[in-house]
Amino acid sequence: MEDNTNNNNNNTTTEYEDICYMCRRPESVAGKMLKMTGNMCVCRDCMQKTFDMMSSGDNPLSELGISLFPGMGFPGMGYPGMQEIPKSQRLKKKAKPEPAEGGNAAQEGEEIPAFDFRKLPPPHKIREKLDEYVIGQDRAKKIISVAVYNHYKRVTKDAAGDIEIEKSNMLMIGPTGCGKTYLVQTLARILNVPLAITDATSLTEAGYIGDDVESVLSKLLKAADNDVERAESGIVFIDEIDKIAKKKNTNSRDVSGESVQQGLLKLLEGADVEVPVGASSKNAMVPMTTVNTRNILFICGGAFPDLEEIVKNRLSKQSSIGFNADLKDKYDNDPDILDKVTNEDLREFGLIPEFIGRLPIVYSLRGLNEEMLVKIMKEPKNAILKQYQKLLALDEVDLQFEDDALMAIAKKALEKKTGARGLRSIIEEFMLDIMYEIPKDDSIGRVFITGDYIEGKGGPRIEMRGQGRIPMQAGG
Repeated sequence: MEDNTNNNNNNTTTEYEDICYMCRRPESVAGKMLKMTGNMCVCRDCMQKTFDMMSSGDNPLSELGISLFPGMGFPGMGYPGMQEIPKSQRLKKKAKPEPAEGGNAAQEGEEIPAFDFRKLPPPHKIREKLDEYVIGQDRAKKIISVAVYNHYKRVTKDAAGDIEIEKSNMLMIGPTGCGKTYLVQTLARILNVPLAITDATSLTEAGYIGDDVESVLSKLLKAADNDVERAESGIVFIDEIDKIAKKKNTNSRDVSGESVQQGLLKLLEGADVEVPVGASSKNAMVPMTTVNTRNILFICGGAFPDLEEIVKNRLSKQSSIGFNADLKDKYDNDPDILDKVTNEDLREFGLIPEFIGRLPIVYSLRGLNEEMLVKIMKEPKNAILKQYQKLLALDEVDLQFEDDALMAIAKKALEKKTGARGLRSIIEEFMLDIMYEIPKDDSIGRVFITGDYIEGKGGPRIEMRGQGRIPMQAGG
């Protein structure tokens, strides 16, 4: 048993590159490492510098009585208090080329694509999978399915040639709670690619308090289990992108607005970026690696408050006087007003032209109405009502929601103006008493949630096993 365990541990460690304990460079950069006790590794450069210091007598720790290599001066004895470099800071080794057809080995140095395009479903299949989890937003699901399919086509070697296909980065505009983040999460799960979700509000210009733009790629590398090749074909979703809009009427340096947009330009376009491994900031004790962003799909999303007014003002300028003139209030109640957004509107909102140009696909998501909220509660595979029905089914109790109850929940969610996020808190509130009281009585067979119970006018109806329905008072 001990031998098998040791073998498994050795196989796990060989998947990752060795990292120099002193300079924190991986084996692919620093070269072959010298092994030490406690799974420590030191590169030849650092080892030579150490011996040079010892031979010259220049040991900065000698005044403290600490030897560089205690114990007969041999490096194998290790440093005092040394700890093994955590796995989160170790990179996975690149896959070796597989033998080509015909039995001949692939040429040394030939790259193996981390993403197999042949396994990618076509746009209509991606759309069908999204329909199973996301309700509504038909236009957005169609656009994102085609954009993702075209993006991963350009990643393959077959796309290489005289014509270079540009990236299809996307910008999603929609009110809070309409499903922007959930849409991207579902998409990454369907494609089985690493996904990093970050918040633009924490990003600042390099040198200021906050996260650098490179921290976005650090999260993606972590999601790919420190596999650089797999991370270079992943998806990055930057939420709250409207929060880095250029500040207006300010005399101070805009370190969290326009400066962040400038820093994101190289990531969106495609460049080799130095990324810290296992940390969100760069420092001397964190290993660095190079990540190429050319094949990383960037999706930006934001609520963009007041953007509707900017679009209305632009459209109302065309109004004039006469029988066939457009009225200024024509677009006040237009639910699809964000579908008419242009680059001019985004520039007036505060996004710089260079940033807008690197997001060629711009589309909007509609706000949710009562009908869509009811469908969200009961139709998706992991619908919230199905979750509660499953919980009570484990107690052998059948939970049923009446239509008027679902409409009452949807109305309460619209009043909170938090979109689909408000559904969970509302349902949790009135399900508390039910989840507390039901396990007390094994004779309860079925529970009906009514509209009166949601509105506080009565209680749910319960049906005993082999008996009729009996009303249950709210609050126990």
